[in-house]
Amino acid sequence: MKLRFLGATQQVTGSCFLVECAGSKVLVECGMIQGGRKQEELNRDEFPFDVAEIDAVLITHAHLDHSGRLPLLAQVGYRGPVHAHKATVQLCDIMLRDAAHIAERDAAIATKKRRRTHQDPVEPVYTVDDAKDAIELFVGHAYDETWQVAPGIIARLRDAGHILGSAVIELWLEENGEQRKVVFSGDIGRDNTPILQDPVRIEEADLLLMESTYGNRDHRSWEETWDELGTIINDARAAQGNIMVPAFSVGRAQELLYLFAKFYDEWGLDEWSVFLDSPMAINATQVYSRFGELYDKEASEFYADENNTPFHLPNLRLTPEAEDSMAINRVASGALIIAGSGMCNGGRIRHHFKHNLWRRSSHVIIVGFQAQGTPGRALVDGARELKLWGESVRIGAQIHTVGGLSAHAGRSELIAWFEAIKNTPRVALVHGELGGMEDLAEDLRAKGAEVEVPEYGHFIDLTRLPSRSSPAPLVDEARG
Repeated sequence: MKLRFLGATQQVTGSCFLVECAGSKVLVECGMIQGGRKQEELNRDEFPFDVAEIDAVLITHAHLDHSGRLPLLAQVGYRGPVHAHKATVQLCDIMLRDAAHIAERDAAIATKKRRRTHQDPVEPVYTVDDAKDAIELFVGHAYDETWQVAPGIIARLRDAGHILGSAVIELWLEENGEQRKVVFSGDIGRDNTPILQDPVRIEEADLLLMESTYGNRDHRSWEETWDELGTIINDARAAQGNIMVPAFSVGRAQELLYLFAKFYDEWGLDEWSVFLDSPMAINATQVYSRFGELYDKEASEFYADENNTPFHLPNLRLTPEAEDSMAINRVASGALIIAGSGMCNGGRIRHHFKHNLWRRSSHVIIVGFQAQGTPGRALVDGARELKLWGESVRIGAQIHTVGGLSAHAGRSELIAWFEAIKNTPRVALVHGELGGMEDLAEDLRAKGAEVEVPEYGHFIDLTRLPSRSSPAPLVDEARG
């Protein structure tokens, strides 16, 4: 009975953990490594386990740093189940196909350039067919449903409040009469996040793998964040420029649309043309509209009032086609553009940067975490130039970092979430940069917890941990 750390160790992305119990092997998460080019090339490495021995995979949510290597798993022969929340299944259908399409396109462009110098072609990290194969393996679950994953392993998903369908995974392991409970936090959301329910508090665990993305800092309050956004939009209107918002297509784009509808009059949004310039974000918004039962009270009421969608704007334009996207760049003033990618390392936002980033009347609003090595991180850190397709573009636009919109719990929220666990489990911190991890580790140790910051490949013998959790709940009959 053991657990091995194979990703998101002392870094934010690439989530992957291997659980072994009673002869079963279960993979929790299969995430893409994101960041600079060198980091992303690591996704091509072979998996550090025998794929044929994996009995099942569990995914906390649809973001690619948690699900993005599933097509590679299918590519090398995995044909077992991939368990996730029902909403995550639908979002992964969109995200994995899109990631594969981008990989194929980028490989084709690189190959065309390499042929001019008689170099070998570039193969995509995976193909659309690989993504389709992975999507066919998904099995959807509801929150709080309990099922047998494999011999000796029982699972349950709890609402993590991060994006639609995001889950904390509870695993009960039993081997040779011994039982341990391991909890994987995935990405923990914030209380009072727009649209979503607050994260569920977990009562017990023997071992907790806990995210630490913002382990050493708190976010601004929601009220301060709304004021900040409103001020930026008003200032941009006075400058008669355009606003560019690089946003993650799943989660952040929907939150922005919801907020624009909620504060439509207060922020003077009737004077803007709002563009959702991301095919994936458009499709993801449709998925969000199908799961109204997962909304919080305010969004549920909004859902009922606004034509059965909380994302309605009278001046919203959806631009799924490339021609529609290119036409936006003929708008000199009054365009508010939400486009991917969230870290500015791909997608349509880079085309809008090329046309607008050098203009002093333009504004860029950064609304999500920016990993080391990404163009978005360079903007946050005050870069004066950004390289786009080999050309350096001088930055004239005003860059705004609105950290209060983060879908990740901040330091104080992480500590409060941990303190709700009654039996003070052992903690392994994952999904964070080392400095933030170490700061959060000290905070949790002050609360009486035994905390470690594991390196890649580290493993924990779970039989050496004290068992202080209650027995596994009964398996749901529909799944059992």
